[in-house]
Amino acid sequence: MLPELPPLPALTRAECDFLDSYLEVVDSLGRINPSRSTDTYGALRAAQALVGRASALRDALTLMYERGETGIHPATLAQALRVLDGERRAKRLTVPPEQAS
Repeated sequence: MLPELPPLPALTRAECDFLDSYLEVVDSLGRINPSRSTDTYGALRAAQALVGRASALRDALTLMYERGETGIHPATLAQALRVLDGERRAKRLTVPPEQAS
């Protein structure tokens, strides 16, 4: 049986869209990362998708701002990112440690 995940904190719909779009951008960048990619076609497809995902991220932030949600609550959103496996997903953006020979 899988361990039960903690519940997501209460978020507005715009904050949910913000986090979802952010993680999609992170996932795309992880697939593009030259230190982790295995083929050019996969990286190309991820780069092409990145444009749309970045636009969705911009739109989510624009909606938040237009609704008067001018503040970002880092602690709450970080908690949500942890529940959504954001730490593992963001690790793909880094250069892997050098392997000893």
